[in-house]
Amino acid sequence: MQGVTVVDHPLVQHKLTLMRDKNTSTAGFRQLLREIALLLTYEVTRDLDLTTRPIETPLGPMQAPILKGKKPVFASILRAGNGLLEGMLDLVPSARVAHVGIYRDPETLEPNEYYFKAPDDLEGRLVIVVDPMLATSNSASAAIEKLKERGARDIRFVCLLAAPEGIERFQAAQPGVPIITGAIDDHLNDHGYIVPGLGDAGDRLYGTK
Repeated sequence: MQGVTVVDHPLVQHKLTLMRDKNTSTAGFRQLLREIALLLTYEVTRDLDLTTRPIETPLGPMQAPILKGKKPVFASILRAGNGLLEGMLDLVPSARVAHVGIYRDPETLEPNEYYFKAPDDLEGRLVIVVDPMLATSNSASAAIEKLKERGARDIRFVCLLAAPEGIERFQAAQPGVPIITGAIDDHLNDHGYIVPGLGDAGDRLYGTK
């Protein structure tokens, strides 16, 4: 599917299966999400620009590669996005962080914003938006619109699971924003949940249901 990268690494798929299992504990789910986040971050950042700088190794001088330009921004869609965020910061601890608070109305499935905090200088930075599920895509698209208003132009979206309907709507609303996901599932049910999916990622992450 054009514009969508499925990270089919065996470790991602193995850990994703454990997360799907309804018998996996809250602690186990949380740890697995953090571990998968590392692998997804590796994929979404594989083409970051590099430059070099002189350093001294124990055996002599060299021009060594180092990341070029401004630090990336990880934009977490609250609350479940924070489960991915923690693992991503393990790999890129210097990244800046934005938080976008959006909840989905259970009746209309439309997004409602309640919080937004982001660095002022998003223009010229890679902004990676994270949320475990791309279901209806309403929340993801609304979050990206807020970030664009702040100046973000180079945007990517990372999730654990995506539904075909969500991908279609997301690409119609946010053309040119690539999607990196662990899997594309079968469909959305009448309540806007991904099937077979893994349930409500936020509830399973924080033990609220």
